[in-house]
Amino acid sequence: MAKLRHYLQFKDLSRKEYEHVFARTRWIKDRFKRYKRYWPLEDRTLAMIFEKQSTRTRLSFEAGMHQLGGTAIFLNTRDSQLGRGEPVEDAAQVISRMCDLVMIRTFEQEILERFAGSSRVPVINGLTNEYHPCQILADVYTFIEHRGSIKGRTVAWIGDSNNVCNTWLQAAEVFDFNVHVSTPPGYEVEPERAGLYGTDHYEEFTDPMKAVKGAHLVTTDVWTSMGFESENKARKKDFADWQVDADMMRAARKDALFMHCLPAHRGEEVAAKVIDGKQSVVWEEAENRLHTQKALMEFLLLGKVKD
Repeated sequence: MAKLRHYLQFKDLSRKEYEHVFARTRWIKDRFKRYKRYWPLEDRTLAMIFEKQSTRTRLSFEAGMHQLGGTAIFLNTRDSQLGRGEPVEDAAQVISRMCDLVMIRTFEQEILERFAGSSRVPVINGLTNEYHPCQILADVYTFIEHRGSIKGRTVAWIGDSNNVCNTWLQAAEVFDFNVHVSTPPGYEVEPERAGLYGTDHYEEFTDPMKAVKGAHLVTTDVWTSMGFESENKARKKDFADWQVDADMMRAARKDALFMHCLPAHRGEEVAAKVIDGKQSVVWEEAENRLHTQKALMEFLLLGKVKD
């Protein structure tokens, strides 16, 4: 039985632990591609609690748990006592006595931390307003898969300084790479909210074309994240010059990759020619949510498994 560990922010694991998780990802993915059964979590149960809607998060965790031999149970807060005012701490006490692992996709990071504080089993952040560690787990792995080590490389983040951006900034501190962030005025990075210790691994640019110059990876997200729909009209106007288009990709390195956590709005944050172009690895990136999360669940429940 592994020591109780939670995965609430990207910086919750060390670089060495990530190297182990990525090695396991490669092994698990290879088994999956060769239709080789691997059931280390047989008879284990994952509870998935959703307050925010999802496609990739639910599918990747539910399918992943089944592929590891376990069972996944979907809970929507609208259909459970959590949505009727049951204290988060009480729900954590009960749910964690009935399952082996909990994944939560919610709004405030505080809710997740309160749940983890009362949980007897590992808790995974499936997304909060502040962070999206499972997404960047897959993104960093995808970059390494295509281009090798990410250490010393430059990632250009274009658009809103949202939860995905915050998590890229934490990943840069863990893996020692650089992030160039370009946001419209008023949407800049908030270091404290991002959970950063310093500014050694990122630089802010008012001009997105300067941010992508020399970048090994260009990435973005929707202009209006869940929970900010009331700002959609204003954001479309504010972000109009922050679309990742062909000109922007040409300003990056010739071998630069493009990523997007999806869903994408072609013609808004990214041009169709970019997301559907040769430099885009968004579909591999999406698939790798499945494999990296399987390795993460294995690590949290079983510790450092060897082949």
